[in-house]
Amino acid sequence: MSSTYTTTFTLTHARQLAAKVVADLHQCSLLYGRPSGARLGDYEAELIEKLAKGYVATYEFGFKRNDQRVLSWRYTVGPDGGLQGSANAGALYARAAVAEAEYFNSMSHSSEWDNLTDAQQLAFESNLPFSRKTAALPGDGDGYWMTDHQYSAGGIRIERKTFRPR
Repeated sequence: MSSTYTTTFTLTHARQLAAKVVADLHQCSLLYGRPSGARLGDYEAELIEKLAKGYVATYEFGFKRNDQRVLSWRYTVGPDGGLQGSANAGALYARAAVAEAEYFNSMSHSSEWDNLTDAQQLAFESNLPFSRKTAALPGDGDGYWMTDHQYSAGGIRIERKTFRPR
């Protein structure tokens, strides 16, 4: 006897996952003063729409100095592989010296996005609250990466890694 388990990823699942990332963005804003609270809704709307369509490969925000990460959180999107449950958002590293650092927010797209034509990409992005500019991510500064949270919904997992100073 065999059985098959199928999960359909829906807009509701995208909202659940985006809410975890946005909760982390909100905590970052409270701890470090950036991003501004006014931007959180825009980041959430963009993330929900792109997650729902399968267009996100990675999402990262944090602080850089001289094109080197000082503190950063990277979220990698993929199948959940049977992951049970989901961690609570938050518990961000709260002791980094970022006063002189520049805030950044970046998203890399999935192969589903790359399969769209330029016209389809432009049409999709025209409905988002802002337009992203392409920029290189900073290199790793004096610190290290650690995997610290996993969020799961509808068969999709987002793994959070933190780059924190030594």
